[in-house]
Amino acid sequence: MATDTATGKARKFFGTDGIRGRTNSDVMTSEMAMKVGQAAGGHFMRGAHRHRVVIGKDTRLSGYMLESALVAGFTSVGMDVIMTGPLPTPAIALLTREMRADLGVMISASHNPYEDNGIKLFGPDGYKLSDKDEVEIEKLLELQPALVDASQIGRARRIDDARGRYIHAVKQSVSSDVRFDTLKVVVDCANGAAYQVAPSVIWELGAEVITLGVTPNGTNINDGVGSTSLGALQAKVVEEKADIGIALDGDADRLIVVDEKGEAVDGDQLMALIATRMHEKGQLTGGGVVATVMSNLGLERYLDSIGLTLERTKVGDRYVLERMKKGGFNIGGEQSGHMILSDYATTGDGTIAAMRVLASLVRSDVPASQLMHVFDRVPQLLKNVRFEGSDPLEDDSVKAVIAEAEAELEGKGRLVIRKSGTEPLVRVMAEGDDATQVESVVDRICDAVKAAI
Repeated sequence: MATDTATGKARKFFGTDGIRGRTNSDVMTSEMAMKVGQAAGGHFMRGAHRHRVVIGKDTRLSGYMLESALVAGFTSVGMDVIMTGPLPTPAIALLTREMRADLGVMISASHNPYEDNGIKLFGPDGYKLSDKDEVEIEKLLELQPALVDASQIGRARRIDDARGRYIHAVKQSVSSDVRFDTLKVVVDCANGAAYQVAPSVIWELGAEVITLGVTPNGTNINDGVGSTSLGALQAKVVEEKADIGIALDGDADRLIVVDEKGEAVDGDQLMALIATRMHEKGQLTGGGVVATVMSNLGLERYLDSIGLTLERTKVGDRYVLERMKKGGFNIGGEQSGHMILSDYATTGDGTIAAMRVLASLVRSDVPASQLMHVFDRVPQLLKNVRFEGSDPLEDDSVKAVIAEAEAELEGKGRLVIRKSGTEPLVRVMAEGDDATQVESVVDRICDAVKAAI
């Protein structure tokens, strides 16, 4: 459940990144998917033209079920459906706009395990829906759908060239003179949506490519591979003496990198690298970078040192993008690896971000470990506490511990406590120059939350 920023009211179905949940349970059922198709289709049935929607998915077993239900929903209200099969989330955003569709849908639960799934919606401009649109769709979910006459039911078809269209677009995100012939790259696709396109585009630009997580079977997405499980990639990079490792998540909208020593490089360092290179070339707009409250204080200090700003938003790449559009920024992202390069994409795109990193590596002629250590991180610790039932953050004892911690860190660091928008978790993050103090603060708050639960 999330809150509409315009009204302050809680939304029942939409979270920070669409609708998400355990398949065949709660909101993520075939019945719900059909209703979403009917409601979203009804909301975007504007004008007298023949309406259509692009639907993509990742590799989860439940994707077949939800895809069929969505097709039934959209066609029942008169929308034609174009299905792409497994493709990254940013590819669906791209195709929605390129094919002049009225709506785009991605069936994915991103980095979550295969038992979960989700529905992400894009408007005709290729951008994720606004809070206002989501609120309107939620209202329609509670009403009887406006079913069309039998003669007006939509048609559904699959297209075969979607993968090639996306690969071409990704290659266009780097200069035509850039080649990766000197690089040996390990590409981990998390057994997810990019298992075909990401290795292909890097190989086509000349790199020697070693793959991980490219054998999806419906239940192994994000299982021991991908951006949230780096062990296999780190070991493979060292074993193969590769120059760099690329890790995507289940729907390939986020990127984490592993350097030649097997060390992970998070989204903060990648944003710093890309922003620095673009700033040097006079290509950076907005005077800085947009990130969330979770980004490391070290990034903020580094950007300030080179005359750039760090604009912070609440967690969620949609909020990052909203601030980017409002302030004219062309780089934004999250520490977790969502990277929005708005010159090339309308949403986070891990593969396009990887292209920029690989291009910098080729041009720099220094090892990845040196290139991507752009700033020194401030000690930061994040812990999650799973809960059920009422909100533990409303407990008076938890509030008291949080207030004490805020007073202790004042002027020395930051404290961010929030509920996840996609899972029943309380996330507790603290950072400051004193690592021992940071750990103590986080542990005390987590203990208080557990006691309240």
